[in-house]
Amino acid sequence: MKIAVDAVGGDHYPEYPVQGAIEALVKNPSVEILLVGPEDIVKKELEKHDYDASRVSVLHAPEIVDMDESASSALKKKPSSSISLGLKAHKENVCSAFVSAGNTGALLAVSMFTLGKLDGVIRPTIAAPYPTIKGMSLLIDAGANLELKPEMYEQFAKMAVIFCKEILGNPEPTIGLMNIGEETEKGTETHKEAFRLLSSLKGFKGNIEGKDILFGKTDIYLTDGFTGNTLLKFGESIPEVLKHILSETMKREKVPEELQKKIYELISISLSTFNYEEVGGVPFLGVNGISLVGHGGSSPLAICNMVLNAAQCVENEVNRKIVASLNQ
Repeated sequence: MKIAVDAVGGDHYPEYPVQGAIEALVKNPSVEILLVGPEDIVKKELEKHDYDASRVSVLHAPEIVDMDESASSALKKKPSSSISLGLKAHKENVCSAFVSAGNTGALLAVSMFTLGKLDGVIRPTIAAPYPTIKGMSLLIDAGANLELKPEMYEQFAKMAVIFCKEILGNPEPTIGLMNIGEETEKGTETHKEAFRLLSSLKGFKGNIEGKDILFGKTDIYLTDGFTGNTLLKFGESIPEVLKHILSETMKREKVPEELQKKIYELISISLSTFNYEEVGGVPFLGVNGISLVGHGGSSPLAICNMVLNAAQCVENEVNRKIVASLNQ
């Protein structure tokens, strides 16, 4: 299967996207790579690497979408961008998926415009794996839709269940609705109606609070995109903040240098699940194709994992199973 990679997406293009894509070739022998971006830039970067040329091709896309560019601008003013032409190639079945560490808003807008929505989907959503002490849960919506209607909560739950089963390997995921209290009547009228709709779903455990998140009370956390994106960015800050606090404490307590090194090592291992590199990228669930977005600062490892995640979505027929779930 061929996975298209935005070679000029993110903060470190083309070095990191190209390197990460080549690393994915080694980890998954069934994957081929289509690098999308200005041909001269991409081919010059490829010259730095040893790789199987029969499994790598380049799609010339002369325009680059800046990280701070508006989604409407990217859609209307840059029809020859790596995002636009990469998704067009996916639409035309030149490749099986498209991944990018570039502009999230632009990628979502162009994905919806080019690929459209799956049958029955109200709005596509972003699903993000979220680390807990019990393992990886799924946060949805993670930023695509700032406000939700009750029926969108229900649809997102069904899509999240498919993703958990097929990609995260959880055969019976549980579902929780983020709220300000556990009681049935807590929250806005939207939350109350969402609770009613969700109650018919297998695995729904009711309302959950902020204190439940890191303890992994459920496998899926349902929330609006405003809250979800805030939680996602908060989670990313945890390792750095804890390391800073620990460093200041050890200096104050005059902890021996060798012991400091060992403590840092243990902390790094313990907090590794909070590292976005391990997640790679997250999919836009509900679009009629496979489109994944990664962190703007994605490393080669993150790009590699994003490619592998995309391949897994294709191999496990995630979209077909989502449509079937929505039509039940």
